[in-house]
This record gives sequence, structure tokens and C-alpha cells, in this order.
Amino acid sequence: MGQFSGKLALVTGASRGIGAAAAAALAKAGAHVILTARNAKDLEKIEDEIFEAGGSATIAPLDLTDGEAIARLAAAVKQRWGKLDILILNAAMLGTLTPVPAIDGAEFGKLVTLNLIAQQAMIAHFDGLLRASDAGRLIAITSSVGAKPRAYWGAYGASKAALESLVTSYGEEMENISRLRVAIVDPGKTRTAMRAKAYPGEDPATVKEPRVVAQAICNLLSSDFTAGHRLVISN
Repeated sequence: MGQFSGKLALVTGASRGIGAAAAAALAKAGAHVILTARNAKDLEKIEDEIFEAGGSATIAPLDLTDGEAIARLAAAVKQRWGKLDILILNAAMLGTLTPVPAIDGAEFGKLVTLNLIAQQAMIAHFDGLLRASDAGRLIAITSSVGAKPRAYWGAYGASKAALESLVTSYGEEMENISRLRVAIVDPGKTRTAMRAKAYPGEDPATVKEPRVVAQAICNLLSSDFTAGHRLVISN
């Protein structure tokens, strides 16, 4: 019996990187994990790996920028399980690293839609299911630039700063009226495709693997924390 035996978890951006590692770690610890991302084939690969390791998972290919698709997924989860114990908001896009005056408006709109608006839609549609859990947990993945602005990272950093404010507000709202607890995780330097895009000259071997972040998330989920909790994972 794992520490999350009998729990239902949903992980966005679960087809690779931190999302895939978090899903695998949760499944290894006994949770049934709903894997969401846009690419069904990539999700099937992660699902197979979870099954081979003795875990259980369900794939749900999903474009998070489609609010109606999020609503349909929430309705399906409610009909089948009636609750959601763990929600990991991991999916995000980096966008182009560029000076603020040079930010492309169309790309910025897509970035804000995925990194912020879609996250609010996930919270809105899964709120009731999380509150139906005996001890619902929501974890949002952020970045250091969400707390400390950095040159050329303005678009991505702004989206993460807004996400942190949104999620922390939700945690404050829930703390005194439910058993749902909300936290933010800054994974630090991690070996992901997004980091490789941001730092093309970096040796991947010099930064930690996603499984390290995944284990830290599992440890956090097993602990008691209050609204506004922000975990920074050391590099």
C-alpha cells in the first residue's frame, strides 16, 4: 500500500519533463493518475511506463486553451470518481526570450492563455471535485522569475507572477472553508525540454533530473502546509 493508495491525481503537461515524472511518482506511490497533455502518443508512452512499473493511469488528451474541453474532462471525472484528491498544474509554455518592447503580441496572448487563463479554468472546473476530497491538494508549478524578474524573461515571468497571485488567493479562500490546501512549487534548475530551449548551451548533466522534483512534490503532498506555501527546490 503506497502513501497515495486510493487517491486520484490529475497532472497537466504529463507527457514529459516534470509532469511525466510527477505522474510516475504519484502512481508508484499508489495513486491512480489522470495524464493530460495535447499529444496522445506521448501520453500513451508515459501510461505504458506507469503500467509496467505496477501503477495505474488514465490518459486524457487535452488542449488546456479549450475551456469547453476542460469542462468536459471535469464532468467525466465527476461521473466516474466523484472527487479529485490531487491536482498538479504543470503545463506551461516558455515563449520567446526577448526585451519587453519586442514581445510579440500574438505569442504573448497564447502564453498568457495557457500559463494563466487556462489555469484559472482548471481551478474553476475542478474546485468542487477537490473540495469533495477528504484532503484535496492543489500544486502549481512556477519559476524563480515569477518572484524575481529577470531581463528578457518578462513575458514568461509575468505569467508566472500572475499565476502565483491567482493560486495563492485561491488557497487563502479555501483555507477556512474546506480541507483543500494549495501550494506553489518552484522546481529550480531541472533537466527539461523547456530549460534546454532557454539555455541551449547548458550541459544537461549539470542540472537535476525531473524525478528529483517529483519526489519533492510527493513529500510536500504528504505534509501539512498552509495557504501561501511556496516550496523552492534547491539545485
